[in-house]
Amino acid sequence: MLRALAFLAACAFALEAGAQAFPAKPLRLVVGYPPGGSGDFLTRLIADEMSKDLGTVVIVDNRPGAGGNIAAELVARASADGYTVLNGNNHAINRTLYRSLPYDDKDFVPVTKIATGPTVIVVNNSSPVTSLQELIAFARANPGKLFNAGAGYGSAPHLAAVLFESVAGVKFTSVQFKGGGPAAQSLLAGDTQVMFATSPTVMGFVRSGRLRALAVSMRDGSPAVPGIPGSAQAGLPAYNYTFWFGLYVPAGTPAPIVRRLYAAAVKGLGKQEVKEKIAAQGMDATPSASPEAFEADIKAEAPLLERVVRDSGAKVE
Repeated sequence: MLRALAFLAACAFALEAGAQAFPAKPLRLVVGYPPGGSGDFLTRLIADEMSKDLGTVVIVDNRPGAGGNIAAELVARASADGYTVLNGNNHAINRTLYRSLPYDDKDFVPVTKIATGPTVIVVNNSSPVTSLQELIAFARANPGKLFNAGAGYGSAPHLAAVLFESVAGVKFTSVQFKGGGPAAQSLLAGDTQVMFATSPTVMGFVRSGRLRALAVSMRDGSPAVPGIPGSAQAGLPAYNYTFWFGLYVPAGTPAPIVRRLYAAAVKGLGKQEVKEKIAAQGMDATPSASPEAFEADIKAEAPLLERVVRDSGAKVE
């Protein structure tokens, strides 16, 4: 028994010593989105902040494709030493959307949420629709006749639109584009009539008067997207949808290293200038209270996301 206790104590000491020595080399922060979008912006921002606290370089590695699955698989298969980190969202989305995945929830340890934001519901400025209630009334009277410009299956705009249809009792004809940019161009051209979009994709067009914002998909609105009513103020209080980005590491990563990564990320997210940069992207900095709290949030949200994807009828081979 004494030998066993001594062995366990030695293991604990080794883990703690390893955590104190961490990091001894650069980290890689993998994101499943191409350069230029909100996901890439947040990844580069948090990488820079974490590098300041960790005292080493945090390299951003863009691995776009397959709805984030390429990046997730890469991190799931990486060594569980804290040197490979994923910036992603809730895996429940792709777990329901794709027939099979090369990874599972158990392959990851959640670290912390980074930021949360709503989508913005917009129409072309030449549209006769001037409010969310008018949009709902027209869509109910003309089921399937409004074309919704989507940013791709499983994207935040796709899920926001599907949930809206369910809550409002309407039906759009959705057209999925390869990203928010092409979707916005179709709305500007008049090929589609409504769009659920991330803020950076459309707010420039809203400010220039080319698109009209009807509401954001959060019940009470968002301080990061001022001047646009929340769903409750716009007349649909039961509608509430947000998307987020958060950090994960491979399963088996020692708890002291997870806590070190958590502390570095949360320290950066607490800075006022970082909060302002995130707000400029139409999101709010939302660090988790702990890695365990982040994991609990993921599990609590999963059933809703699974239902929304199933209700959409979308499947990706």
